[in-house]
Amino acid sequence: MNKRLADKIAIVTGAGCVGPGWGNGRATAFRYAQEGAKIFAVDRDSARLEETLARVREIGGTIEPFCCDMTDGNAVARMVAACTDTWGGLHVLVNNVGGSAAGGPAEMSEEVWDAQVDLNLKSVFLACKHVLPIMEQLRGGAIVNIASTSGVRWTGSAQVAYAAAKAGVIQLSRVVAVQYAGKGIRVNTVVPGQLHTPMVEARLARQRAGGDVEALLRQRQARIPLGFMGDGMDTANAALFLASDEARFITGAELVVDGGMTIRCD
Repeated sequence: MNKRLADKIAIVTGAGCVGPGWGNGRATAFRYAQEGAKIFAVDRDSARLEETLARVREIGGTIEPFCCDMTDGNAVARMVAACTDTWGGLHVLVNNVGGSAAGGPAEMSEEVWDAQVDLNLKSVFLACKHVLPIMEQLRGGAIVNIASTSGVRWTGSAQVAYAAAKAGVIQLSRVVAVQYAGKGIRVNTVVPGQLHTPMVEARLARQRAGGDVEALLRQRQARIPLGFMGDGMDTANAALFLASDEARFITGAELVVDGGMTIRCD
């Protein structure tokens, strides 16, 4: 059986990780490489890409790193051009850049709001802006945007800018999916829930549990009907399916990866 992404070229943004283990971007780059794709791994911090590069190369995968601030339109244009110059094409884009900041409207500063919207939503817009013309020229492609269950419901803490931006990612995906469907370009969204990724230890525990990682993990797990937390590989497997020809008749859809959390009534 052929690998599902054989001979495909994929940009994965946010392909690094804040610590050891499987963040969404690192896991997606790894799974895509396992399935035969050439990976253009993008992150604004080259150090965060080192483990991603090592893991992909250990399995004989093809991966090239690129440092880019995905909130800077000129930088994104250079990144996309570098990818096509390196490999002569582009078939898949995964928009995975993002991160949350705590707070509601009253306590959040305007500067934090703007930074959150730029990081979580503008980054998706800019990547699509520069990738879509290339996919249109090639008469096809797949875009997978990574949102969050925070974009569809309350998930345990006030993070109003992150929630609004991730809701925006979902609607942006729907609109672009319809606009480009006739051009052979599919656009879908993965909506991860409360996963156990390196971000929990590196950032979220300090924001929400006073640094107590185990307390935060218990809080998050208690919300999940399946009784355990997924990790970045669960997001990656969903993103792999949506990028593959197995999803050829799926566009403008959201694939929720949350252990049943968002369908609970309580």
